Amino acid sequence: MPAMPESSAAEPPAVLVVEDESILRMVAVDMLEDAGFAVMEAPTADAAWTILEREAGVGVLFTDIDMPGTIDGLTLAGRVAERWPRIRLVVTSGRFALHDEDLPDSGRFLPKPYKQAHLLKAIAGAA
Repeated sequence: MPAMPESSAAEPPAVLVVEDESILRMVAVDMLEDAGFAVMEAPTADAAWTILEREAGVGVLFTDIDMPGTIDGLTLAGRVAERWPRIRLVVTSGRFALHDEDLPDSGRFLPKPYKQAHLLKAIAGAA
């Protein structure tokens, strides 16, 4: 079983997984739950924004870039960084190749396909 994520609090932060591909979303949710995270999920950035407005406990946004809807995952990450700077950002894509420096607010980029260890490292490294 993977090690629990390090956190200053007793509980790891809740993670909001934003991924339009249901199988990929399910795999990411399973990886995070197996590591001890509380997880919420959304199929689009628009749905994620609605969740973020009503759920104060989100500590990490893990979003794909390329999704249907009025905004993509990169735009979502930028808006989250402006409105909720305490939320750590991890952005993923199988289509785009970004660098951490390309992301707002000390976020981390995680290329697809990824493994659980890489996902947990990206979350730990996001400021």
